[in-house]
Amino acid sequence: MITKPRVIKDFEKLAEEIQEQIKLKYPLGFSRHLITFTNQHGQKVSALPFETEEKYFLVRMTAPEAKSIIAKDDDYNAKGVLKPGIREAFEEKYSDDDEDEDEELDIDKYEENSMKTDDDL
Repeated sequence: MITKPRVIKDFEKLAEEIQEQIKLKYPLGFSRHLITFTNQHGQKVSALPFETEEKYFLVRMTAPEAKSIIAKDDDYNAKGVLKPGIREAFEEKYSDDDEDEDEELDIDKYEENSMKTDDDL
């Protein structure tokens, strides 16, 4: 079995294409999806997991940083939800990418008031 290279990076240092794919995977925000791991220095680090065909990314961020990234990003609305027009553009742009059907989320079916976003956590 071939193991994918693991890449640990800050969100801001990722290529725009990878950032867009991450937004598409996590349209309701990042903070609830963070994992923790111990780095090579024995320190606990939190990160957002993201996998492409070539690499496995651990995007370094804390929960407050995750919320701040979403709050400052014009691609997300005031509730921290990826805007429908942006989501559709990203879906079209990356439609050739393999997606796990079980993980797809139809955020249009949710009521605006009933959604739990990063702001609710």
